[in-house]
Amino acid sequence: MAGFPQVCFIKNTVSNPNIVIGDYTYYDDPEDSENFERNVLYHFPFIGDRLVIGKFCAIARGVKFIMNGANHKISGISTYPFQIFGNGWEKAMPRPEDLPYKGDTIVGNDVWIGYDCLIMPGVKIGNGAIISSRSVVVADVAPYAVVGGNPAKTIKERFSQETVSALEGIAWWDWPIEKISKHLALIVSADVEALRACSDI
Repeated sequence: MAGFPQVCFIKNTVSNPNIVIGDYTYYDDPEDSENFERNVLYHFPFIGDRLVIGKFCAIARGVKFIMNGANHKISGISTYPFQIFGNGWEKAMPRPEDLPYKGDTIVGNDVWIGYDCLIMPGVKIGNGAIISSRSVVVADVAPYAVVGGNPAKTIKERFSQETVSALEGIAWWDWPIEKISKHLALIVSADVEALRACSDI
């Protein structure tokens, strides 16, 4: 990417069919921004969970996604995964329903995930949210919320609920790129009414 060689649009660099990336979403990492998949951990095909990231998201260096394959059986006395070592220990193989399963991890559109964040399995992050650096996200994040900390908590809401509803209705990220380019000044402004007016054009 001109002027920012450490930034890569990652939609076309991901080969795992269970990782879905939207247009113009980028990963920023001077140590190989094309290899975003290395940050999606414990993502085993036999589990079938998906990581879905929307359009126009900004993902900073060091962001990691923990997937459901990291989960151990917790209903017994020991959480140790004896079965993975064989030699007769495989008889302790848990049934799929014994393992905690949180579902797909979903990141909306126009989300900014700061440096070194950790996103846990099954989390849903709403459109326009901001995740502060080094946050550990263990629960869903509302659209246009700013969260931070470990565990991440809401720091503030970027807009009123009425404005959030309007922005989600406008859904500028789904416009044709020509229309986005034409109305870029409004998209980066705070004039929601003006943006809504041109969304019907």
